[in-house]
Amino acid sequence: MSVSNFSIGIVGPGRLGQALGRLLYSSGEPVVAIAGRDSPPAFSRTEAASRFIGSGVQAAVTRELPGVASRILIAVPDDALAAAAAELAFAPEPVLAALHTCGSRGPEALRPLEQRGTSCGTLHPLQTVANPEQGAADLPGCHFGITASGQALAWACEICASIGGRALMIPAESRPLCHAAAVMASNYMVAMIDAAVTLFAQAGAGEEEARKALAPLIRAAVANSLSSGPAEALTGPIERGDTQTISAHLRAFAEASESVPQTVRDLYSSAGLHTITLARRKSPEIDREIIEALLRGEQEP
Repeated sequence: MSVSNFSIGIVGPGRLGQALGRLLYSSGEPVVAIAGRDSPPAFSRTEAASRFIGSGVQAAVTRELPGVASRILIAVPDDALAAAAAELAFAPEPVLAALHTCGSRGPEALRPLEQRGTSCGTLHPLQTVANPEQGAADLPGCHFGITASGQALAWACEICASIGGRALMIPAESRPLCHAAAVMASNYMVAMIDAAVTLFAQAGAGEEEARKALAPLIRAAVANSLSSGPAEALTGPIERGDTQTISAHLRAFAEASESVPQTVRDLYSSAGLHTITLARRKSPEIDREIIEALLRGEQEP
């Protein structure tokens, strides 16, 4: 297969690489190959990824991509990014444009390619991708954090338009903060739900029953926070200044110390301290000093 000025290769046969590949392929973009590691069984995974993306998409190894594609989308974990960039830069053929999907890194992560004349940038989706099918369904409509210029910027915007995404320009120096926000909104939200399910299950419900029972509460809290703003959406004992309820929670943790993980108790307290900050924005007239002392462990419940 010969290289054209429009052909696209993808590095990374994981969930995001597959989801983006299928969306691009389905929208008529010329995705020609997806690359992964060349040792079995890893290459079998790459072959499965190529079939998921679409008919005629090659399974390749990273060093082969510049020979078949002029634009490269790198969807690998942060720790694998440097190696992928170096391998692509080592190929005889130059790459016209390259984008990576890592949230906390900027175009500088692709410096080996940039030194060969490649226009480099980032395209980070603000969406969680648990599996390729879900990713292909949920990525359209989400924002993509872009840091790029020249051909890379034009291509990143083209990808957003092609798959129905929304371009969000982020300065390189702001990427770590933006990525931290995304981690808290996604990964930490999952951890918070797990902590809540753990506590509910300790009260006698099974884990599945706990998830079902908490689901309407979680959905309403998230929906209200996004529609009205977190401060207006905040309810509960800290918002009311209910010291006795917080004390009861902490005493229950102490009594169930062997069955409630320390990480869950720590999460309750640290999240509670930020909740005090939020509650003070909403109702500054309510005294929450004792609650703060309780959560910091400075006062016995």
